Amino acid sequence: MRAAVRRARHAGATLGAVLTGAGLIGALAGCTSDTTFDKPPSARELIRVTPDDRTKGVRTQQPLRVTVPEGRLQSVRVVEVRDAEERAVPGRLEHDAMRWRPAGRDRLALAAQYRVDAVAVDGHGRRVARHTTFTTDVPDKRFIGYVTPEHRARVGTGMIVRIAFNRRIENRAAVQRAIRVTARPRVAIAPHWFGHDRLDFRPRRYWRPGTRVTVDLGLRDVRAAPGVYGRQDKTFTFTVGRSQVSVVDAAAHTMRVFRNGRLAETVPITAGAPTSTTYNGKMVVSEMLDVTRMDGRTVGFGGEYDIPDVPHAIRLTDSGTFLHGNYWSGGVFGNSNVSHGCVGLRDVKGGGSWTPAGRFFDRTLIGDVVEVRNSADKKVAADNGLGGWNMDWKRWRAGGARAGGA
Repeated sequence: MRAAVRRARHAGATLGAVLTGAGLIGALAGCTSDTTFDKPPSARELIRVTPDDRTKGVRTQQPLRVTVPEGRLQSVRVVEVRDAEERAVPGRLEHDAMRWRPAGRDRLALAAQYRVDAVAVDGHGRRVARHTTFTTDVPDKRFIGYVTPEHRARVGTGMIVRIAFNRRIENRAAVQRAIRVTARPRVAIAPHWFGHDRLDFRPRRYWRPGTRVTVDLGLRDVRAAPGVYGRQDKTFTFTVGRSQVSVVDAAAHTMRVFRNGRLAETVPITAGAPTSTTYNGKMVVSEMLDVTRMDGRTVGFGGEYDIPDVPHAIRLTDSGTFLHGNYWSGGVFGNSNVSHGCVGLRDVKGGGSWTPAGRFFDRTLIGDVVEVRNSADKKVAADNGLGGWNMDWKRWRAGGARAGGA
């Protein structure tokens, strides 16, 4: 199943759809069984964001606005990501909560990414959420790397360091040399390029709990391509928490949760139906959303489903695979697979902390591993989310840029 939106917990400066639990919701995707709902207006129709979603090279003098033509805005959260650091942009609601604008200096920063998460209520009292992103102009052809996880995060043992660049990197060897990822206790860490705009780092095996990882971005003035130079000189760290690896058996309709190497619980699940199977392989939790809207049209399922309030959604892939709460499928858990590719746990409408989905959500960290076995689908691609653990160590190391080469 495939979806998007996010809430309080979020894995850093990665581009992706999100929705936060203080009422902040985002991009749409997901899976569920066939059910018809009274659909609210589309997010784009009700919540209008300027600059437009996914716009690049926005001038700093362009105003940032969030408006609704009817109803009212319930909440707006704007995050500015610059030099691998996140900063909340303060703002205020105006005109009877029909418009939001930044407080203080109304000017965008250079070479920054902005994420906008807004929740609104239309004239009939129906809630709609929207997530948009845009990036501002980078002067003199500078490039930036957006880093996952965020600074000072506490993560699971499967965390992979991902650096997404805003420009194509031609001289990958020079850029790779300018980035150092080290750990205490010491462990070998290797880089792997996915194309010319993404560089990941990981050790041979999952991190040891308690490890402190440091990422040094020495990119300022590094030449990445003709006329393109880096602008970052930044160091940040994260800490590895306890180990949690959850093994989903799609054929047996169960998930075994191992914490610190011991079986903690076995949970009944439903996985992808025969016509929309779940990926096999190791997937890493990249964001956690208390509630999200899941719309089949965003992941190639047409109008088969559109659920505005899927609870306890845990993202596993960039393409939209989630492990999430399910309150609409009845007694399928532990018995049959009915989803559109996601892994579903029993839940109640609105999400309950006492349900299997709620308990698992509360015990999960960004960076925890969920491994799916015995599905009829293929193995998840290594670049789909943080899927690098599906590559053996030899292949992973072979993906680093060679000294003196591209």
